[in-house]
Order: sequence, then C-alpha cells, then structure tokens
Amino acid sequence: MRTDLLGLTTDSLAALTNRGLVKRAGKEAAPEVRTDGDGTVHGVFPDGVATALPPGGLDAARCTCGSVGACRHVIGVILAYQRLPAPVPVEAAPTPVDADATPVDAEGVPVDAAPVAAETVAEHAPPWSPGQVTDDELTARIGARLMAAARRTERTGFTARVRRATSGDPVPQVELATATVRFLVPGDLGFVHTDAVAGSRDDVIALAVWAFRVANARHPGVQDVRVDVGGAPGPGAGSGLEQALGLAGTVLRAGAAHLGQGLDATIADVSRHLDAAGLRWPLLAVTDLAGQLAAYRDRSSHYRPELLASHLAELHARHRAVTRPEATLRSSVLGTAEAAETPLRRARLDGLGCRIRAVGDQRIAEVYLAHGDSAMVLVLRRHWDGDDDGPALARRRIASSTLETLATGNVVTESAVRSASRTVRLATGRISKTTVGASQGAWDELPSSLVVTDLAALGRELDALPLRPVRPRVEAELVRVVAVERVVSVGYAPGDQRLDAVIADRAGNTATVRATHTAAAPGRLDSLAAVLLGAEGEPRFVSGVVGRTAGGVVIEPLGLSAGGRVVVPDLQPPDRSGRLTVAEDVRHEPLTAALIDARALLAEAAHHGLSHLPPTYDDRLADAARRLTVLGLHRVARAVTAFAAARTHTVGETAEQAWIDAYLRLEVALDLN
Repeated sequence: MRTDLLGLTTDSLAALTNRGLVKRAGKEAAPEVRTDGDGTVHGVFPDGVATALPPGGLDAARCTCGSVGACRHVIGVILAYQRLPAPVPVEAAPTPVDADATPVDAEGVPVDAAPVAAETVAEHAPPWSPGQVTDDELTARIGARLMAAARRTERTGFTARVRRATSGDPVPQVELATATVRFLVPGDLGFVHTDAVAGSRDDVIALAVWAFRVANARHPGVQDVRVDVGGAPGPGAGSGLEQALGLAGTVLRAGAAHLGQGLDATIADVSRHLDAAGLRWPLLAVTDLAGQLAAYRDRSSHYRPELLASHLAELHARHRAVTRPEATLRSSVLGTAEAAETPLRRARLDGLGCRIRAVGDQRIAEVYLAHGDSAMVLVLRRHWDGDDDGPALARRRIASSTLETLATGNVVTESAVRSASRTVRLATGRISKTTVGASQGAWDELPSSLVVTDLAALGRELDALPLRPVRPRVEAELVRVVAVERVVSVGYAPGDQRLDAVIADRAGNTATVRATHTAAAPGRLDSLAAVLLGAEGEPRFVSGVVGRTAGGVVIEPLGLSAGGRVVVPDLQPPDRSGRLTVAEDVRHEPLTAALIDARALLAEAAHHGLSHLPPTYDDRLADAARRLTVLGLHRVARAVTAFAAARTHTVGETAEQAWIDAYLRLEVALDLN
C-alpha cells in the first residue's frame, strides 16, 4: 500500500503543483489503476495516456502526455488510487466503491475520497517528526553538494521557527530565513514542499530537518517554537565587520559635513567584502550609510542626521553582539544564513496596501504583498521622477498591471524573486507569467502569524522582539493585518496634521491607528477616516506597520478591508466634503521629548564630526544629561556624561566608543518607551 499517496490531501497536491491543475485532474475521466510489486502505481486513461508513479515523489512520475513535470494525469492517478478500497480483514464485508465517480466540492476541487484508508494508515503509524530523517536520507534526496552548503550554514548558525503538526494543520513545517519547508507526507522526502523554485534552494530541506532535531531535543511537545541551530565562532574570533567599523570611525570623526566623494572607493571596497562574506545585514547598513552621505552631498531632503548616526551605531551594535562573551547567534545578527535572492515557485501574493513617499524630486511607492506559503510580507518598490501624487501614481504600470491593482488585488506569479531583505521583484520578460485578480479583503484566510485578533498578545510579541539595532534588517518585518471589532473614536490633530483612530478587538483591548498628512498622498487622512467611520461598509481589517509608543500599540495604516474590497488611503484623491473631528494635539511626554532631543544632539556629532564640534557643544551635552537625570533616566544620562568627558580629553577611539555607547542607549530607550 502506497501510504505516501494516501497521505496526500488536495491542499498538499495543490502545494506541490497548483490548485488549477488539481481541479482539472478532478474533472478528468478516471484511469484504470494497477500497482506493481515494487510499489509503482500505473494508470491508463480512456484516451490511451499512460502514467507511472514510482516511489520517491512526484518528480519521479512519468507520463506519455509529454508534459514537463507533474501533469493532470499524475494528479488523476493519485486521486484514483486514493479511491481504491482500503485493505480490510477477510471477514469484513467490502464497501462498494464507484471507481468512476470523482467527488468534488463547490469550486470543483476533488475532495479526499479515501478517508478510511488514510485513517487506517494513521491509526497504526507511530508519531512522526521530520527530525527522524537521517543525514543519509537527506544526502540521497538533495545530493552531496547541497548537503555541504547546508553544513556551511549550520556551522555559521541559523534561526528557525518550528511548527509541529496539529489536528487543525497536520503538516509539520519550518520557517527559515530563505524559505518555508513543509513535510507533506510523514517519512517521505519526495513530498517535501518549499516556496523556493525547485532545485534552487533544496539545502533548506536539510536545515529544516536539523531545526526539528533541535526542537525535539530542547522543546519536546511545544507546538510552535523558535530555535537556534548550529553555532558560531567563540568570543574573540571577530565579527568580520572590522573594515566596516573602520569606515564608521572615519565618518564619525570627520562628519558628513566634511566628507567628499573621495570616500566612495572605501565604501565600495567595504561593501564588496561584506557581500563576499555573506554578511547581509551589515551590508545593508553600509548601503544605507552611503545613501545618507550621498543625500547630504546632493542637498537632498532624504538626508537626516539621526539616520546617519543610527547606521554608524548599528554597525558597532552588531559587532558587539557577536563578539562579547554573551554573544548572540551570528546568523540572526549578521544575516549570514540569507541568500542574496531566492526565486519563488508559483506564488500567490495578497495585496495589503501601499505607501507613497516623497524623497526630493522622486516619488517612491512601496506595495506590501502577503506571501501565505512563507507566512511573511514582501515589499515591491518602485521609483518615479516628478511630483505626481498617490492618485496619479495609482495608474502607473508595473509589469502587466497597475500600482493600484497590485496593492489591492491577489497576485499569482511564476516570476517572483525575493531578496534577503524581503523585497520582491517581478520579471517582465516575454515568458514571465503574472496575473492579478480583484481582492475581497478576506485577510482572515492569511496565516495566523500575520493576522492579529488579540491586541494584548500583539503587545507581548512586540515586547519580546530583539533590540532594533541588532534585529534582522527585514522589510515589512512588523506589517500585520489587524482585525477591527469596533472603532472607538476618530480624531484629527491639526497642528501635526495627524489622524488618530482608536480601534478595539473582541476583548476590548485597544490600539491607535495613526496617519500623518503628506502632499505625496493628499487623500490619506480623508480616505482613512471615511473607511473607519463606515462609508465603505463595516471595516473588517486594517493592515499596517505595528509598533509601541508610550506603552500602547500603534498602527501606521497601509490598507483597509471593508465592504468586500481593499481600500488604500495613499492612492485615494482628497475628499473635502466631510470634516475631520478636531482633537487636541498630543505632544510628546517629557521623557520622550528629552530622549528625542538628546538623540538629536548626539546625531549632530555624526553630522559635524567629532573633530569639528563647536565649543558650546559640551554645555549642551551637560544640559541634556541633567534633564535625563531629573526624569530618572540615570544610565542614559551617565552615558551622555561619559561621552562629554571622553570628548574633552580625546577625539580618538575612546571618544568614538563613548559616543556609540550613548547613542545606542538613547535609541534603545526610545524603542522601549
């Protein structure tokens, strides 16, 4: 009995092929099925097409129809085999089965027609975990070359999210940085599904198995757990960021205001080194650092001293995190387990909205797309020159669609390529295949890790995150879909040109949906208020970037689901027919204001350079330290005072390290506030 074929559900078959193919197979005339002694299942269709399925997965299937890969005939043979009567004791009367009937659901998808056989197999099978797969079995499945690649990743170390099978979801899976791996049939590596193109990243199968082994050893019985796998060089072995730290020191000493294009060659050399070493997150930090320096030279409004300072401090934070005695796992801090790019299989992406930003004379559109198979949100980014606003950009063409259609629709594509930082690009060649359909905003069908129904649980999730300077540099890391049980209030603060709406979940926990006006998205506030007040029907969900501010959960909205469609505020025209309810302007609390002012003061050091600060700077540092002390932030105040003292005596490495200490403390305090 081929228990692997009996264990395949229609969802599993759709994951291995696609749902359309499964539908077509269910409508085909049933083949005549026979099984060889070696387990090979043969099927002959009325039109003469012959199909054979030897053990080892769908890739081993053969069919005379001439199709490349698994075809509808292969699926049809599996469905017909599942309809065969299950083995029964001699004394039991066999249940008549109509071999020509193919039960289908309302959408035409075949339903599982052999529950007795499947249950019989499961009833007598011991509990199975992917961690039971041996390395010899892995090598036979993916080959020695990919096993060696997986071993290199394991030596560096990587983080994985392990989800064991449950009654609701019987498929165990592992979420890795580069792919999500699902074990569709117990004990059979021929039926493992990843969201990467077949053969491009099959090393992730080994990584997933090893992650399950660690979970079984350290967290037995826990249904959903994150684990660190492998190890890193011990303390003192270096981080690989030494060149990048040298670059950061040069920038900090001289300051953006005194650096010219002569540093570009050094930046390029450091970037090449980080890329060759696979240090993805520091590479992105250096890229952003270079962007800030270029923006200052070009007098672009994109330049901000706080961003420049943050990139400098981040490089030091990542170096410290992996070289101190209590070193954090290198893979999560340095991004060493990340592929530069991963081509995706046939992928379904759900549009969650869009954000429009103005940077100088450019407009940047960021479309947020939920990839259900990997339970993550990807970002598709486009730049246009000119001063067009959101409503005008909504009609711009991207691939075979428009910006608005992508942001509000359901995308099915075979040409998506995902980057390490979770951006996505769609190929536009003649053979690329991308279709976009209308979305009804049924976001509750997305993976549970992306959908928030409990705001209190979301708050705990945010509190448990690693500190931002050493977190993975993942785009849309904190984009979530939040269910709206009711809208408590909607108010407008005219001084800040900001809309604050309070929403509640079923338990009464609240969060603030916060949006600020920009000329690049003139209809943002009007559209957001209209949807939340019911103009489009009862609002069901709001998608956005979630975070903490003053102890509460705040959502920066990207899109809303209401009235059976998706509305993107940034792409809507302004509507002056209604008036926003004016609320009292909310000013920063004294503690937050003191932290922001102190951070801005230290960012001036990165802008002017430690060697070029004015004499009055020390007095301002002393004032900032006193203010922080009065508010009870004693450790932060001491770090600012230590920087002032070090700067007075030297502008060398001691002063640089003191600046790093103070700036990181300020950034962390602001993130936690």
